[in-house]
Order: sequence, then C-alpha cells, then structure tokens
Amino acid sequence: MKTVNRQIRLATRPVGLPRPGDWEQVEEPVPSPGEGEFLVELRYLSLDPAMRGWMNEARSYVRPVALGEVMRAFGAGRVVVSNHPGFAVGDHVSGLFGVQEYAVSDGRGVVTVDPGRAPLPTYLGALGMPGLTAYFGLLDVGRPRPGDTVVVSGAAGAVGSVAGQIAKRLECRVVGIAGGAQKCGWLVDELGFDAAVDYKSQDVRDALHKHAPDGVDVYFDNVGGDILDDVLTHLARGARVVICGAISQYNATTQVSGPRNYRSLLIQRASMTGMLVSDYADRYPAATADLAAWLADGSLRPREDVVPGGIGRFPEALLMLFAGRNTGKLVLEITGS
Repeated sequence: MKTVNRQIRLATRPVGLPRPGDWEQVEEPVPSPGEGEFLVELRYLSLDPAMRGWMNEARSYVRPVALGEVMRAFGAGRVVVSNHPGFAVGDHVSGLFGVQEYAVSDGRGVVTVDPGRAPLPTYLGALGMPGLTAYFGLLDVGRPRPGDTVVVSGAAGAVGSVAGQIAKRLECRVVGIAGGAQKCGWLVDELGFDAAVDYKSQDVRDALHKHAPDGVDVYFDNVGGDILDDVLTHLARGARVVICGAISQYNATTQVSGPRNYRSLLIQRASMTGMLVSDYADRYPAATADLAAWLADGSLRPREDVVPGGIGRFPEALLMLFAGRNTGKLVLEITGS
C-alpha cells in the first residue's frame, strides 16, 4: 500500500464546460480508519453527467460540492484496512468515495461486490447507479407494456443502453437516439434495438415518423433540449415521458428554456415525470438482483469505456462525457491499485 493519497478537489465553480483550472490535485498521507471504519484502495471511479450539477452552487436534490472539497464520485475498490465488523480486508466494495486513490468509510451507502460475478467497472455501470436508474425510471415511471414503442435518448450511454435493453426484455419496440453511426450500429447490431437515430446526421422528427409510425408510448429522456422537443411532437395517446437527465443543458451559460412543444402532453393526455434513483433506495437490493440475473442470462449486455492513466486524468476524462466520446459506461481506472 502506498503512503500518499492523491485527490482531485474542486477549486472554482465552472462556468460552462469545466476547465483544468477548476480543479486542484492534492497529495495527503493515506488516512487511517478509526473504530467502526475501514480503508478502501480505489481501483475505478465512475464518471457521471450528474457531476456537473454537483459543482454548481444552486438548490438541487443534493448539496453542492464545496470549494476545496474532494470531488464527489462513485468508486469501486478493495478494503485494505478494517476496523468494521461488516467489512473484511480483501472485500471488494462500491460506494460514494470521491475522486481520490484511498477513502475511509463507516460503511453507510457502501455495498460489497463480487468481482467473480462481474468485473468491477460493471458495478459502476449496469450493476450500479446507472443500471438502477434505468431500471426504476423505465419500469416505475415509464411503465412500458409489451408492444409499446419506447424511445431512449442518450441511448449509447450508461443509463440509456440499459433502459433500452430492459424495454426489449418486455417485448417493446425500442428506438435509440445517439450521436454517430458507430454508436447507432452498436445499439442495433449488438444490443438488439429495433432502430437507431443518429441525431448528428438525421432529422430526428423525420426519423421518428419512420421508426415510430404509431407514436411514442414511452420516452426515456437523458438529454433534454431540442431532442426532447422533437420527441414531444410525436407522442402517442397516454404516453409517459421520463425525465432522467438533460446532459445537453448542463454546461449552458445562458438560461435554459423549457420545452416548446409541451402542449403535446395536453393533446395526447400524456405525462412527463422527473425521477431520481435515490428515491428508490429501499428497493436497490431487489433491483440489483434482477439486473444481475439478466446479465447472467445474457439479456443484459453491459459495456464499460475504461479510461486508463490514473487520478490525474480525471479533468480530461470528465469532458469526454460532454463531448459524447464514450460508448456505454465511462469509468476512470486508478493506477497503482
């Protein structure tokens, strides 16, 4: 075990896309766990769009990361020292550990994971918060029925790719919206989506007329903005719109405008509902068991886009999310673990 713990702390609040100067890399001694605590040597860190909102000093569902604080992040690693009866040295765990190489925890919000069942990065993706978000957002909020047409934006990302695969399990017609021919090909050829729309080269409204001729029954939205407006024009009667994220808006430097085509909700007697995965915390174990079973039977095919190079690449790797450079779950590998 090393003696130095490298951390990434928030130095200033970004305006628009985060810049290198918004971060400070700090070195501290590796901390020692107290009574009822344990020390985790992190191996992988999760890179999530929600991180951008956590940097803003604004009222939200969770307090903002304070200036000078270690950046909030989910991670996975191995217990190397333990004074906690529920966690033994050698256990692999995932939790909200922050952007650092070592973290002390009292066990709250931390789960033990089995790298023999799935690689550690999968516990930050399909078997982690993104998978749970897709599970509850689609099943509880979207409520798809067999034969429904389900459209997913950000479909080649961590949440969207899982949401689409769950919809296929329910015998829905699934249309993914993603950026680029390669991502769209992956959705159709490997994940079994019925169709994919490349928003970079296709007119989304025209493509929906082709791929969802009877309208959209469930729209799982991860991007917001113009694509949300486009899908709203093509809702079926009684459609359910799941507002999971709005990554196209997270780095806006001007005031974000609401959807222009919201009247479609009235005309089609449709609903639009926001969801946060933390509202379903008491059901995580059962949902994770379902996701793990689907992974085991092959109906859920996770993909992790792992960035090597260690903690120092965090600022650069985070920007990959907003440039759309990842396919599947974006994860940073921490060296020296």
